[in-house]
Amino acid sequence: MAHILVVEDDSDIASLLSRGLGAAGHRVEWAETSDAAARLLARKGCDAAIIDMMLGDESGAVLLADLRAKGHRMPAIMLSALSRIEDRAEGLEAGAQDYVVKPFQLSELLARLEVQLHRAAPREAPIILARLHYDPLNRIVTRSDASGSDRPVVMTEREGDLLAYLLARPGQVLTRGELFDALWAQHGGSTENVVDVYLGYLRRKLGNFEPYGLTLRTLRRRGFVLSAEDTE
Repeated sequence: MAHILVVEDDSDIASLLSRGLGAAGHRVEWAETSDAAARLLARKGCDAAIIDMMLGDESGAVLLADLRAKGHRMPAIMLSALSRIEDRAEGLEAGAQDYVVKPFQLSELLARLEVQLHRAAPREAPIILARLHYDPLNRIVTRSDASGSDRPVVMTEREGDLLAYLLARPGQVLTRGELFDALWAQHGGSTENVVDVYLGYLRRKLGNFEPYGLTLRTLRRRGFVLSAEDTE
């Protein structure tokens, strides 16, 4: 979940953005004016901003340029009914990472926002447990004692999320419900059985974890636990 600042003087568009961003799992702050936006940022900060180019008599580009001058580095998307190249250039030169012309499709705006949030996210450090080395940025598993013949194993996004969750909690008994709530519940359309499916994928891809000095055990009516082979 990201904290998004929406700077928009049209209440209907602001409401649309707030509902759409909220449904996508983000927390939204709305400011109607440049002054209100500056106060919100000074008090709370944000992970990204969506700023209207024309805020009544004010300029969203001037607001963003001023925020950049004050050291705010969050990714920003400029919204505008103006589509000329000169207008786009003004928004980008003020410090926007993207420029979206009104009317816009909410799905496209959300997709562009996710791209900017991903680019701005800090690089994730590798996770090492026993002989398993996981690079979450590229979703690649290798052995820390690998010989030249060992081949990296590539995870899908959901497999990687599940693996990272397990590696961060060695020796802990994790229930099916906990894993589901952490990794699938917010996306909808699944049941808790999806946990068993993806644990099966991990076991097959990683040789049931044995080549990495790990054991993934299923504890009847309790859950699952990933631990080093010599840990009881």
